[in-house]
Amino acid sequence: MTANYSSLNKTQKLASFLILLGPETAGELLRHFTPQQLEEVAREMVSIPYVDPSLRDSILDEFSAVVLEGIQAALGGTYFAQSSIEVAKGDYHADKLMSRVAPRPILDEGIAEMDGRQVFNLLRSEQMQTIAFIMSCMEPKKAGDVLRLLSAEQREEVVERLGTMEPTSREWVKKVSSNLQRYFDRRSQQGIQKAGGVGACADILNSLDKETRKALMTSLDSRNADLGTAIRKRVFGFDDLTRLMEKDLQKVLKEVDVADQAKAFKGAKEDTLAAFYKVMSKRQAAGVREEVDMLPPMRAKDVEKAQDLMVAVARRLDEAGDISIDGE
Repeated sequence: MTANYSSLNKTQKLASFLILLGPETAGELLRHFTPQQLEEVAREMVSIPYVDPSLRDSILDEFSAVVLEGIQAALGGTYFAQSSIEVAKGDYHADKLMSRVAPRPILDEGIAEMDGRQVFNLLRSEQMQTIAFIMSCMEPKKAGDVLRLLSAEQREEVVERLGTMEPTSREWVKKVSSNLQRYFDRRSQQGIQKAGGVGACADILNSLDKETRKALMTSLDSRNADLGTAIRKRVFGFDDLTRLMEKDLQKVLKEVDVADQAKAFKGAKEDTLAAFYKVMSKRQAAGVREEVDMLPPMRAKDVEKAQDLMVAVARRLDEAGDISIDGE
């Protein structure tokens, strides 16, 4: 950002200050924001590619409560906003918010007009990394159509490459642009951006049928367990539990101790809590509410751990055929 500091509004100044703090510290502050405030600040952070050193002193003077030493120009933009909100609210909420304030771009107008089979025919001879890159910039449903047409072995490699893409890679963007120019006579490729990673991979997997998704996730767990765990959180997260049929959600709750339920509920949204309490008896709901009220303030990672436990129970029951996380 190189604008005159006096011309910035309060939200823009705050966004610039948070960028200077870095994702971890900014995330701690963002935990105290309301959802509306969080979205407003996120929009501004996305629009600030960097904070120029000429604005640094003015920003730090206004926010004098925080002392920072040796700050140079700090990178902002989409990746910074995503990282900060993940620290503040967790991966699931970060993905949902960023999909609204910075939706994933379409790679090329020509590809946008093609159906899945046409894109597959265009890419079938390309390297797996190239296919993964292009799919990451497509709409999830269309990318899912392309994924279905790949062989089982190709699918596994593409999904892994999708999930492990770096946040930025100018060299790779340049390479992909060169590949695409063999097929399209475009005057400019400036719109191409790298949009891979765990979130993009999860969106594509969510567009697949249950059996295909399950097979891919099982394979991914054996190839890259950490990546598999990260993607599972996005494919089906804590808030998604409320989409289960009432009898299925009751089965999940029956398998989780009241103490763990209370920890998971401590950081949950009101509408999510309402869905859980709705399937409980009045006595059960009163007992869980009492447990929640008795808990001291908890760290976000401890709340997330309890929520992950409940999600893991749901997945286990789904694997056993006792419930369906797809609502079938």
